[in-house]
Amino acid sequence: MTPFPDLPGFLYWPGRLDAAAQATLLADVEAAMIDAPPYRPVTPGGRPFSVRMTNLGSWGWVSDRAGYRYQPTHPENARPWPPMPTSLLALWAEVTGAPPPDACLVNHYDPDARMGLHQDRDEADLTQPVLSISLGDTAVFRIGPADGGSTRTLKLASGDVCALTGPARLARHGIDRILGGSSSLIPGGGRINLTLRRAA
Repeated sequence: MTPFPDLPGFLYWPGRLDAAAQATLLADVEAAMIDAPPYRPVTPGGRPFSVRMTNLGSWGWVSDRAGYRYQPTHPENARPWPPMPTSLLALWAEVTGAPPPDACLVNHYDPDARMGLHQDRDEADLTQPVLSISLGDTAVFRIGPADGGSTRTLKLASGDVCALTGPARLARHGIDRILGGSSSLIPGGGRINLTLRRAA
């Protein structure tokens, strides 16, 4: 569905993953994080992110004083990123129909974490979609047109899936806040957001 008619290309599938699929996906991601533990990146100016991050796939998005970029290894242990679970690849194929993704950012939000408005523009081909999967506590997601103007919010619950495609591929988006305690999926609370894309 398209929740905002004035943002064509922003697609939303509420409850796309049922409880069993969410639990299986979380277990797969947690297993991958043994080899690629989440870490707290910094902006090029040296300011720490409020989220902890890791990646899956051939490429991983990183941020440090050298800038924003994709690289094939974890910045702290220099190991290659773990492969994406097959369930993620199948979901991507089903809802986007695009060539397979080669990167999956894993953002872990504690209850007080945020993500400011930004655009996903570090990929080689900006016509390819970005697919987002929410696990755990509900997030207040904010989105607006790429060229500025008003924004609006949407609550993304555990199991929800959304995508930035076509005219909305470069939409500005971010996370205003996390609604702590809204899900029991992740022990201790918090939210994990998986964003699949083609980096190279």
